[in-house]
Amino acid sequence: MLFSSINSRAIIPVAFAVTGFVIACSVLLYSFIKQDLVKGEIGHAADLADTVIRSTSYAMLKDDRETLSNIIMSIGEQQQVEHVRIFNKKGLIMFSRDSQELNQLIDKSAAGCNECHSGSEPKRSLEAMAQARQFTNDLGKDVLAITAPIYNAPECSNAACHFHAAGQSLLGTLDLGVSQAPLKQTLSQLQNRMIVFSGMILILTVGVVCALLYRQVLLPIKHLVDFTEGKMGDSLTDDFPEVSGEIARLATSFQKMSNRVRELEQQSQPDENKASSSDSLP
Repeated sequence: MLFSSINSRAIIPVAFAVTGFVIACSVLLYSFIKQDLVKGEIGHAADLADTVIRSTSYAMLKDDRETLSNIIMSIGEQQQVEHVRIFNKKGLIMFSRDSQELNQLIDKSAAGCNECHSGSEPKRSLEAMAQARQFTNDLGKDVLAITAPIYNAPECSNAACHFHAAGQSLLGTLDLGVSQAPLKQTLSQLQNRMIVFSGMILILTVGVVCALLYRQVLLPIKHLVDFTEGKMGDSLTDDFPEVSGEIARLATSFQKMSNRVRELEQQSQPDENKASSSDSLP
């Protein structure tokens, strides 16, 4: 009997509609914010990779492997850096924070490598979004990794200590992985706050809509129903309570009809009196 009254049939569908709309908008907004945060994190990681390449360029130019190794180790000791390695164009790891990875070959079909090596010829450049990959490492940590190519600059091919030819465009690749724990924490806090905020909006919106609907529509209809059923007055001469809008037009029509019925009743009373008088004559 939940939908037996007009109040339930009017308020409950409105409440469900408003609830669905608020939830859909909240989920959509959260997805947009999440995409923006992930893009920002990828951009930050790409900038960090570019900084690493610029920081190690002088050591590479001088072929100072000890200094280059120390730079890689120092960068790898930062709190959010999960791994950092440099491998040559053949995929051989030359420098890494993890000494066990040295002189090992990178799987070109793995994530982060297949973007460049998907075709017969490797790609020469990738955008920052294409360079990024997300995965869970062996320690169970979520990692955002950037694969940044190291290109052959004129000072590299012209240096006396180097053997790279000018026609060799790619010297190696930097693979930098940062922890996604701060991003996950930010998204979790955002999700919790949006749930609370959406709940507040939902309660306020549904409450206000239902209150207005009840005050402007349902209550006048209830008055009209009570009046027509004789609960608010025992005769058609009772005045209808003050209403407005379409309900007022309906009440006016009902009052006109009641006045017409009363006039007909008054007109029929003299005829009945005459009939009763004639019946009483000897």
